[in-house]
Amino acid sequence: MKPSLIPCAVLSLLASTGALAASPASERPCHLPGAEETLRCMTVAVALDHRHPDGATLPLHVTVAPSFRERSRPDPLFVLAGGPGEAGSDVLPLLSTAFRRLRATRDIVFIDQRGTGLSGKLDCDTPGEEDPVDAQADKLIRDCIARSKAPFAAYTTEAAARDIEQVRRALGYRQINLWGGSYGTRLGQAYARAFPASVRTLVLDGVAAPDQVIPAGGRDAQAALDKLFEQCAADSGCRKAYPDLKAEFTALVEKLAAADVKVAMPDPRTARQGQTVITRARFLGTVRNMLYIPGEARRLPFLVHSAFQGRWEPFVARQNLATDYASSASTAMLLHLAVVCAEDMPRLTPALMTHDAAPLTRPVLERMPALCEAMKVPPVPWREPGVITAPTLLLSGALDPVTPPHRAASAARHIAHAQQVVAANAGHGVSSLGCAPRLLREFLDSPRQKLDAACLSEIPAPTFQLGNAGPQP
Repeated sequence: MKPSLIPCAVLSLLASTGALAASPASERPCHLPGAEETLRCMTVAVALDHRHPDGATLPLHVTVAPSFRERSRPDPLFVLAGGPGEAGSDVLPLLSTAFRRLRATRDIVFIDQRGTGLSGKLDCDTPGEEDPVDAQADKLIRDCIARSKAPFAAYTTEAAARDIEQVRRALGYRQINLWGGSYGTRLGQAYARAFPASVRTLVLDGVAAPDQVIPAGGRDAQAALDKLFEQCAADSGCRKAYPDLKAEFTALVEKLAAADVKVAMPDPRTARQGQTVITRARFLGTVRNMLYIPGEARRLPFLVHSAFQGRWEPFVARQNLATDYASSASTAMLLHLAVVCAEDMPRLTPALMTHDAAPLTRPVLERMPALCEAMKVPPVPWREPGVITAPTLLLSGALDPVTPPHRAASAARHIAHAQQVVAANAGHGVSSLGCAPRLLREFLDSPRQKLDAACLSEIPAPTFQLGNAGPQP
């Protein structure tokens, strides 16, 4: 995930406008990446602007993985992906991990949020084989924004919440369970507040607090990085291999702040000899992305030490994993900007920027104002969140750099029946790890019963990479 988050004002508008009549969904068998079996796909027409239900519509893609049992329970699990900008069809591999036990008795429904995946993805054309440096990349995005004909103001969390209700009605479900990951937790909370009678339970993984501002995550990211430094110092092998890790990292940041680093090496995509430019923003962005997954984070000491010694090739190879333009499941960039620019940036006050300032997120904060100016979306007014009454399970990874446990605790203050559990060795996402799939099934079967989540402590910590051969055995 990419970083996501913040609730939006849905209640008053939802109460004052009529609902679009749910249209029957046309069902067809489908094969999608991430799932080996045949699934059921359908298109549900939703209003482009829910204030005008008789106006223009847009097609919403929905994927249903039917329950393994013929007599399934009547309350399915709706899956809300992260980002903002990730589609439900992008996270179909969760069927064989997080949801493998749940699917024994329930349908699993994946929604491609408007503007993502197969629901009219709002994205930019790839810039070709050459990897542009940051200033050029931002210009490409602004040019893409200018070419787009999409009404960006219609792509809000509020609109996506109303879309979910239309999908529920079109598929004929009375009540649903919701699973949201990262930004999907913001969307899930918005839906539960807007349509409380439609929600049986909520499962929130990597929980966004209602007042969280997506670009202002510097303190959380820095805390995760500091924890990594501490863990390396406490590990005899890592400490011996990288005794000055924190100082080397600081020196690299200072070096890149003064000038970009140019690395001559074969392009990993084309094998052609070329030059890769490492900027401060790219370096810090790659470091932050790696902190999301503990197994990746444990490679950072090796990459930082190698770069400090002037050997940047391992770092470039890892950076390219996050900037592979060939990925069809990439985040819908324009949808991401539509949400963040309307719902987060208006609340990014100078005081919050000062309070949350940290090197890992500073490049994002520096880029966003110009991109949001190009988007020209009106701000979504902030309203205090109402109380969610549905039983809710909140999952947090103690090593999460964007939605750590204190964010879930903040969200739980606005939930009447909340259970928060923390996995000590997990990062951004818990549902697929260890005993978590079993806990999801137990919670959905008996949502009012307190879970015994002690088994999450059995999730092991990954080992550190100490050399070219990879992580320790």
